[in-house]
Amino acid sequence: MSEKEKEKPIEEKEQPSVEAGEIAKKDEEIRNLVDRLKRLQAEFENYKRRTSKELESLAERISDRTILEFLPLYDNLQRAFANYASDKNVEGFIAGMERIFAQFTQLLEQKGVTKIEAVGKKFDPALHEALLSVESEEEKNTIIEEFSAGYIREGRVLSPSRVTVSKGPARVKEEGEG
Repeated sequence: MSEKEKEKPIEEKEQPSVEAGEIAKKDEEIRNLVDRLKRLQAEFENYKRRTSKELESLAERISDRTILEFLPLYDNLQRAFANYASDKNVEGFIAGMERIFAQFTQLLEQKGVTKIEAVGKKFDPALHEALLSVESEEEKNTIIEEFSAGYIREGRVLSPSRVTVSKGPARVKEEGEG
């Protein structure tokens, strides 16, 4: 090493010089971004609350509309029972019930509701709920009795059919079996 090199002091690592103005500018930019973020968060929370209220309101209006569609049927039932109570006309009462049943059927059809066919069909757990499983002459997994009907609307099961399913014919025990 030469004398000149020895005499030079070891330079400290050079650090980039940052002007105070640039730091202040960046600090202001950060504050603005944080403030903007806080406002966006508040706006989003307000949006969520507003949307939730709108959905609740929509659900209530849909429910109200459905109830309004059933009220004429309810009124007809009330009239039928009142008429029967006053004149005890069984034939008239039955005819009235048949008309009301037809109105119910028509309303369900308008809403796209169809009955699930069950008896004689193969058991399908997506459509049926097995309440009993019994031995019968029917093939295994065939529905032999329906306790309550099931209904579908637009491909979705509203309620499954509650059914009895065949286990198949009873097996005859051979001699020697215990």
